[in-house]
Formats: sequence, structure tokens, C-alpha cells
Amino acid sequence: MVPGAPSTTTAAATTMLPASEAAKIYQTNYVRNSRAIGVLWAIFTILFAIVNVVCFIQPYWIGDGADTPQVGYFGLFHYCIGNGLSRDLLCQGSFAEFNSIPSGAFKAASVFIGMSMVLVLTCIGCFALFFFCSTGTVYKICGWMQLAAGTSLILGCMIYPDGWDSDEVKRMCGEQTDKYTLGACSVRWAYILAIMGIMDALILSFLAFVLGNRQDNLMSEELLGEKTGNNVI
Repeated sequence: MVPGAPSTTTAAATTMLPASEAAKIYQTNYVRNSRAIGVLWAIFTILFAIVNVVCFIQPYWIGDGADTPQVGYFGLFHYCIGNGLSRDLLCQGSFAEFNSIPSGAFKAASVFIGMSMVLVLTCIGCFALFFFCSTGTVYKICGWMQLAAGTSLILGCMIYPDGWDSDEVKRMCGEQTDKYTLGACSVRWAYILAIMGIMDALILSFLAFVLGNRQDNLMSEELLGEKTGNNVI
């Protein structure tokens, strides 16, 4: 070792941070990362709400094909079918006029998809609670809402094909159409989007619970640090 040169042990000791400062740096990075993930979670929750509204409103769950007797398309409650004499479509069905929905299964699916839409919109409304309540609690509330919204989507998507044996669907898709069998018709983009929304809801709810637990752990560490500091004083 060269005389007068600082030893390796001494240099390492001078570069090492105190435990309290290292803990503060770790905690700061932890909070910053959690906030970044939370912002992404909020953005994708809003996108999921848009998907939910589109799936509920748009009447493109199933539609005609190349060999169907009539042209047209069906949604959850609104549908349009040709009359065979002209290319004009006769549109019927409204959620406000529940009896105009042609199938009991379509009615049930409309209710479940509507519940999913209301739940996710309520979840977005709960974002305001971040200013008044514990962050971890709000994440968990939203997580349960998103899980319930995903469950409602699953039920709606599973029940909807049970109504394919209705007279109106058979008039468009042919007599071979039956429950869970579309005959000459095909599945349209709104139905596929609803199925994709199920995965989105489950992932978002899982992420919300993870963020909520991380916030609880962070608060526990802060309280423990304050108690330790008070004991030292």
C-alpha cells in the first residue's frame, strides 16, 4: 500500500450512506414508482370505461353473413333487420323500452353489461376519494368494483348467446340458428371487445389490490420509522 494513500476500507466507509438516508432514498423511489404505476392504472381504467360504454351502446354483437336470409345486426337491446324487399333496415329495441328486447337472455345480458358499465364509471368517480381518504383504501375499493365489473361482463357474455334461438335472430340468421349456435351469422366486433374487456377488468382489479397493499406497507414503514426516531430522541 502506498504511504499516505487512503485505505480501501476507509474509502468505502466514506462513500457508504447512513442507514437512515438509504432508507429515505429507497422510500422516495418506492413512492415515485407507485405513483407512476397508479397513473397508468387510472388511465387504463378510463379506457376500460370507454370500452364498456361502447359495448353497451353499439348494436354490433352479431351480424349477417354471406348466406343469411336477411341482412342486419344485433346488439344487446337494439337490432336492425332487412325486410327482404329493399335494402332498408328496420331497427327496433331500446333499453328504455325493455319489453322491446326480443329475448329474455338479451335482457339479462343487457342488465349485466349495464351493471358493469355503472360499476366502472363509479370507480372513476371514486378517484376523488384520493384527496380525502387513505390511498390504499381507495385502491382496494376500486379493485373490488373492477372485479365486480369483470364478473358482470363474464355473465353478460355467457348469457347473450342463449338468446340466439329467438324468432328475430332466426329470421336474420336462418332456421339452423339455435342457442350458442349462430347458423349463417357471425360474431361482430362489439362482442369481441366485450370479451377483451373481461381480461382488462381482471388485470386492473389485480393491479389495484397490489397498489393498495403496497400503500399499506408504505404507511406501516413510515409509522415504524417515526416510532424509531422518537425512541432515539
